[in-house]
Amino acid sequence: MGAEPGPCRGVGYGPARDAMLSPMDTWVQLGPMRPSPGITWQPSLLAVGSIGFDRSFARLDRIELDEASWVDHAPGWVDGSDRLFEEVLAGRDWEQRSRRMYDQTVQEPRLTSPWTKGSGQPLEPEVLEDIRVALSERYERDFDSVGFNLYRDGRDSVAWHGDRIPEEIEGPIVALVSLGELRRFLLRPKGGGKSRTFLLGRGDLLVTGGETQRAWDHSVPKVAAAGPRISLAYRHGMRAAEYQDQRRSG
Repeated sequence: MGAEPGPCRGVGYGPARDAMLSPMDTWVQLGPMRPSPGITWQPSLLAVGSIGFDRSFARLDRIELDEASWVDHAPGWVDGSDRLFEEVLAGRDWEQRSRRMYDQTVQEPRLTSPWTKGSGQPLEPEVLEDIRVALSERYERDFDSVGFNLYRDGRDSVAWHGDRIPEEIEGPIVALVSLGELRRFLLRPKGGGKSRTFLLGRGDLLVTGGETQRAWDHSVPKVAAAGPRISLAYRHGMRAAEYQDQRRSG
């Protein structure tokens, strides 16, 4: 007789992770994944309701980073974010890319899955298309691509970098929707300086605007322990080839 679904969900790191669960936890499969990324996943009881988002942007807070750079931050912008996490996790084709570093090829410490409007493929589940349209209307940009990034645990990360955005794009805006567990997302001025920290997950929205993409770098640092997080980076005007670049937004 199969186990009843419990509060802890996982797709296998094996016995070592099994031993970390309490007797009250139960393992269940999230369903078919293409391919199946190995993660340990525990949904929040506060984030498993009906999926939706705040179309009014009432919870949005503008934060000035400097005279020309800003971010908009809306904690918990997506309702039912853990349910959406599971749908995105199961519905995307995830891959682990590699890149050249110091004369050797290394694997990028996260999984990725790009989508572009020009591909002709629908952006699914449908709520992601609704989010794209809502963001496009608010920020007066056609967000025509989404970069999906899966951080499986604390070992997955992205180092300090700036996105490669074509120079002809004026005032580039990138909208990040974070699903799953909280992870630190850091911003600091290019060339060094004091960093700003945002804890992103559970349906948070962070939008970078003004000169942020030109004048600030960002990173998602490694941590000793963390649950999985999916970041959706909505962008505009990006060439398809840019998604072959290995250093993307968090």
